Amino acid sequence: MEVKEFFDNRTFTLTYIIWDKDTKDGVILDSVLDYEPIGSRVWPESLNSYIDFIKLNSINLKFILETHAHADHLSAAPYLKKHFPQAFLGIGENITSIQDYFKKVFSLEVLKADGSQFDYLLKDNQIIKAGSLEIKVIHTPGHTPACVCYLIGDKLFTGDLLFMPDYGTGRCDFPKGDSHALYRSVIDKIYSLPDSTKIYTGHDYMPNGRPMKFTTTVGDSKKNNIQLPYDRSEEDFVKFRETRDSNLAAPKLLYQSVISNINGGGLPPLQEKGKNYFKIPININDPGHLL
Repeated sequence: MEVKEFFDNRTFTLTYIIWDKDTKDGVILDSVLDYEPIGSRVWPESLNSYIDFIKLNSINLKFILETHAHADHLSAAPYLKKHFPQAFLGIGENITSIQDYFKKVFSLEVLKADGSQFDYLLKDNQIIKAGSLEIKVIHTPGHTPACVCYLIGDKLFTGDLLFMPDYGTGRCDFPKGDSHALYRSVIDKIYSLPDSTKIYTGHDYMPNGRPMKFTTTVGDSKKNNIQLPYDRSEEDFVKFRETRDSNLAAPKLLYQSVISNINGGGLPPLQEKGKNYFKIPININDPGHLL
């Protein structure tokens, strides 16, 4: 099995293409649609790099997978489907709870909160077949209630659950996030895998200016994860995580990303004059306050 990483240095996101070098069956995980909020500009640099790589390597794309509804970048999933219509779009089944919550927050009257924007709503411990690839879905709530990791052979793709050991874990302060749940997801589910299991992270923020890294192992994480080693107590981790999260700024693309990604990715549907529009609330946590 082969893995090719793509790093988006604007959002620190890692996208992966995973394929069987013999059969050429493959999947793409956590794709990025390039978007700049100043001027609300979209361009296809990342999308084209995926398409070019898939075609150059004659990969038969079977699935377009998401680890969760991202809050820091827009997904390129619907545009990948236009180029590879045979590929199915999959996400964890609890996406419906995220849709239901944010439909009200963003007043998205026409949004269906039933997951129908996706081809597959994936269940915990489900095995999906992507041609010759077998992929195990592991439900890992905490960062969001709908987060999943994907285990392919001895390779684990952790999304925003677990990062490089010198950075730690994903934040838990988004709506319906839960630091207790994240602790249990890591300790009970991820750290129970063989120590040799190779972890591929969903982001890398390059702490202390080190070069970008995206792979570690379960064993290394258990010993050296700066926020959640195997021997840290749940009470201690939750206190740390909640204190840290209370001081974190919101992601730059939070609103646009969530609006887009709960609807299957890409941009909102075309409206008048053939344009797309993001509907973004002002002072979302204090609607009565005016400057």
